[in-house]
Amino acid sequence: MQPSVLQKYGEARLPRYTSYPPSPEFSPAVGFEIYGEWLSRLPRDTPSSLYLHVPFCRSMCWYCGCHTTITAKDQPVVEYLDLLRREIDMVTTQVPQPLRVEHVHFGGGTPTIVAPMDFVALTDLLRDRFGFSAAAEIAIEIDPRTLSIEMAGALGGAGVGRASLGVQSFDPIVQKAVNRIQSEETTIEAVDRLRQSGVESINFDLIYGLPHQTVHSCIDTAKAAAAMRPDRFAVFGYAHVPSFKKHQRMIEEAALPSSAARMEQALAIAETLVNAGYVQIGLDHFALPDDELARAQAAGKLRRNFQGYTTDNCETLIGFGASAIGRTQQGYVQNQVGLGFYAGSISRGELATARGYRLTIEDRLRAEIIERLMCDFEVDVPAVCARHGFNAAELIIGNGKLLELAEDGVVDLAEGVIRVRRDHRFLVRAAAAAFDGCLYRSGRSHSQAA
Repeated sequence: MQPSVLQKYGEARLPRYTSYPPSPEFSPAVGFEIYGEWLSRLPRDTPSSLYLHVPFCRSMCWYCGCHTTITAKDQPVVEYLDLLRREIDMVTTQVPQPLRVEHVHFGGGTPTIVAPMDFVALTDLLRDRFGFSAAAEIAIEIDPRTLSIEMAGALGGAGVGRASLGVQSFDPIVQKAVNRIQSEETTIEAVDRLRQSGVESINFDLIYGLPHQTVHSCIDTAKAAAAMRPDRFAVFGYAHVPSFKKHQRMIEEAALPSSAARMEQALAIAETLVNAGYVQIGLDHFALPDDELARAQAAGKLRRNFQGYTTDNCETLIGFGASAIGRTQQGYVQNQVGLGFYAGSISRGELATARGYRLTIEDRLRAEIIERLMCDFEVDVPAVCARHGFNAAELIIGNGKLLELAEDGVVDLAEGVIRVRRDHRFLVRAAAAAFDGCLYRSGRSHSQAA
């Protein structure tokens, strides 16, 4: 890749496009009353996903971009679980009949900070309030450093089938620089505990672009992680936004790699994982060839949502907990981010919705184009427009950003079909951004970057 092209597009702060429009476009115009109306209008037997956010950790990783709170005590977690149960009750009284659940995801924070018995009780409540399909998948995010034998057993007993483990980097210099010390042995032990408890599908998260990180250390981490044979990897670029995440001020900015170095690291990790037998999925995921994610990509059925690349086809997502995002056919909603504000809403008997976004017909069109680019690195714009009743010329002719990408050799454009060139796939978000009607409207960039 030419340095000028990398400098031009690689340094832009662009959304990860796990949704469209991205969350910075949400506004208080969509509040709890509107969300309640949307819930009441959900069609019978709507295939749905559930997301439950647990915003607590035992220690702060300085790279973290999540909404979380540090607590050494269990009482705040116990009190929060009570709020979650009350929110679940409120939501289920709003819907006309139990929703058919296909996927459940516990995110954080550290969801396994919940006591084992309390976690089992929470999953039992979900099964009681919703209609779980026979093939429903329950997934959870895990900090391997704090996973006990008892919690691993509770996860298996509760029906959890997939666990995502934070690895990030095994380089001790990098770990010290981001305040996360985690040995390979600790990670192996966590994987063994999960598999022995019946949690058979394992995902690893890796990060590049961290302070003091090098191509060599990225390769070493990827090799060590691949030797543990997880089913999937998610590989993310560190987003340094200390003005938004104040704990990131603990990171030495001078030790952060340049844009060119970040790309080298990302490509080195990708090459290492592919050489280890993994299939690259979209921009930043990898999976074993027989994993359903790899099969979905091969069949052109790969999707992208707030958890990244996925096989989840549900258009309805119900979010529970502080900062949780949900979606119905009408649009997106997000709960209060602050724990105090979230607790106040639930205590008043109100849904915790703080803001949202009502989707337009054009939003749905742009969302499909962006998702196909992110998943397939190509999209037939006229075909998508025909499905939505739009004229493709309106999106292509006069699209300065798209024409610029074509002139710079990032994409090929022929008869409305856009293909990101193989050696420029690292810049696929720039291609997606050419169809982002919100991004350039106000002459600013979104803060949802990676």
